[in-house]
Amino acid sequence: MNRIILTFLCVAVAGIFSAKAQSVTGKWKTWDDETGEAKSIVEIYEQNGKIYGKVVEILNPAKKNAKCQDCKGADKDKPILGLVIIKGLTKDGNEYTDGDILDPNKGKLYSCTIKLDGKDKLDVRGYVGFSFIGRSQTWTRVN
Repeated sequence: MNRIILTFLCVAVAGIFSAKAQSVTGKWKTWDDETGEAKSIVEIYEQNGKIYGKVVEILNPAKKNAKCQDCKGADKDKPILGLVIIKGLTKDGNEYTDGDILDPNKGKLYSCTIKLDGKDKLDVRGYVGFSFIGRSQTWTRVN
């Protein structure tokens, strides 16, 4: 009987850690579409049941003090470092939708969906209007 209880507890604990590993929250390395170089680290977090992401590190030393010059509204001229670029995503099945993503280099705001591809890859899609008209990136988890 003790063996059955111990086995059940081990399976339950493994399930908890596995579920945590399958979360979109955490730090993710972004990549430059044009150069293929690592660009920044974005920390994705949950707040009030929605998903947000902010730039926590800029990897190019020459751009560490860059500002969101072309952004509109409250983000205009804010430092990119610390800027919230993913806003208000909600879980929909195995992806997160109905939020926005900001491209701080161009100052453009796009509709956004994100979805895990395994435990260490995140598919990020920004689009205008329809999801098939947009751009996708794959970000990698930073441990």
